[in-house]
Amino acid sequence: MSLLVVGLSHRSAPVSVLERASLNTDAQIKLLQDTVAAEPAAEAALLATCNRIELYADVDKFHAGVAELSTLLAQHSGVGLEELTPYLYVHYEDRAVHHLFSVACGLDSMVVGEGQILGQIKDSLAKAQELHSAGRLLNDLFQQALRVGKRAHSETGIDRAGQSLVSFGLEQLSAGADVRTWARGKKALVIGAGSMSSLAAATLARAGVGEIVIANRTADRAERLAQILTESDETDVPARAVPMDAVPLELTRADVAVSCTGATGLVLTAETIAAAVEGRTGQPVAEVAGTDGTRTDVRPLPPTSVGADENCPLDLAAVQSGFSVMGEAAVAGMDAATLEQHAAWVDNGTVDRREALRSAPEADAELISALAATVATVGRIPEHRKPEPAPEAPRPEPVLFLLDLAMPRDIDAAVHRLAGVRLVDIESLAGASADAPMAADVDQVRRIVSDEVAAFGAAQRAAHITPTVVALRTMAADVVASEIARLDGRLPGLDEKQRGEITQAVRRVVDKLLHAPTVRVKQLAAEPGGAGYADALRTLFDLDPETVASVSRAEESTEKNAKNRGPA
Repeated sequence: MSLLVVGLSHRSAPVSVLERASLNTDAQIKLLQDTVAAEPAAEAALLATCNRIELYADVDKFHAGVAELSTLLAQHSGVGLEELTPYLYVHYEDRAVHHLFSVACGLDSMVVGEGQILGQIKDSLAKAQELHSAGRLLNDLFQQALRVGKRAHSETGIDRAGQSLVSFGLEQLSAGADVRTWARGKKALVIGAGSMSSLAAATLARAGVGEIVIANRTADRAERLAQILTESDETDVPARAVPMDAVPLELTRADVAVSCTGATGLVLTAETIAAAVEGRTGQPVAEVAGTDGTRTDVRPLPPTSVGADENCPLDLAAVQSGFSVMGEAAVAGMDAATLEQHAAWVDNGTVDRREALRSAPEADAELISALAATVATVGRIPEHRKPEPAPEAPRPEPVLFLLDLAMPRDIDAAVHRLAGVRLVDIESLAGASADAPMAADVDQVRRIVSDEVAAFGAAQRAAHITPTVVALRTMAADVVASEIARLDGRLPGLDEKQRGEITQAVRRVVDKLLHAPTVRVKQLAAEPGGAGYADALRTLFDLDPETVASVSRAEESTEKNAKNRGPA
């Protein structure tokens, strides 16, 4: 087994990078096809969710495999390899198995213990099977991961901590209030009709909203989801479907909107949201700079210029002569956003002071003289006080709540600055989940994962030697058949009963001689480091490598046919 995974997730990369690296359906298919076409990889599967992109492959060379998979991820995501590389993680063999099993149990999720990942793993396996990019190793791996995830949820209390991303997002929207109390009677708009949107609609219905409107580009799917919600025995929430072009109007009526589509561009712009809020309140929507999930209006950083004052965001003409633009006096009174820009500019453009001494010693000499004179007069160097933070205007209570679960984002991030709106997106959830408490059952789940990784490794190592053992027994059967044929030629007078007795005796002798070694070699091969026993067996008995390979191909063909037939 040479299992390799190369990927990035919310734990290794900022959401902005994940958003740019996200792959649409066509790109995912092309990535899998190109991976199995590459020299190091024999199999490939892709796990792509809203907060992770992981490429799994069976490779024959580790370093070549890492280089190839990283390059392919960069090519198909459109993010340059140099930019992507710092955020990539690599797991190999048992560590790769451990990683996928942990993911399947929800241990690596943004919301620990969430169960949605199992459906996503199932979909990833189905796609790899459909494209014929998954062979025996990845089929076994992903199917076992599904079993491990189900075991973790059934044998532990991880579900007590594990929420869906939807329920976690609604908790953030309600700002600590009870979700059912907060949601009761609200009108909800769900944009999209996929698995995450369906979960969002069902969660909102259970929370007690007064109405759910489903908007989707494919009308049939929206109508089907609305019908399921309306006819559900669990809730009595009315639901209806609308076309996508009705979304701006529905936003003026909705109290909460959840968006999760597969669109590559924005579904809701800041202008659309501002118009919806204005339609509700009758007042123009102002921009605010606050906290608690909101953002300040930070302008793009200017280009840096090391060792020079050009491109500094300050108005240099207004700076008092004789002071460095990097000094505190120069930044006194600046607003927080400009101060942040200036700090970034300074960090990227700090002058090497040794070089400055060499180039203008007389300027520093004047500065030192001035400081010495100050000390002589007042006895100490006066401290520069930092500017007092400007008081923030209170943010008005939101009249529209937005939850964006899409990657890349559906809702313009500028909506964070709109008064009367509360937006929670993947980036907000990533920050909130970092402080979420871990469940007491996590340690138990980790033990399950460790046990399952050991069992999977043993099974794979044992399976690796099975074709060799089968080839050995086939060779032994051929030797028996050859010797019986020779005996028939030398003793033509034997009757059928005598010939049968001799044949059975010879076979029993061979079986007894091979039984202990083959059982023992399977046990040894299942242990860590046991991969070499298959080679030893082939060498000792001079087995033809092509014979062993043909046994492997026959077993894979049998398994594939069985899967195609399905259950009896």
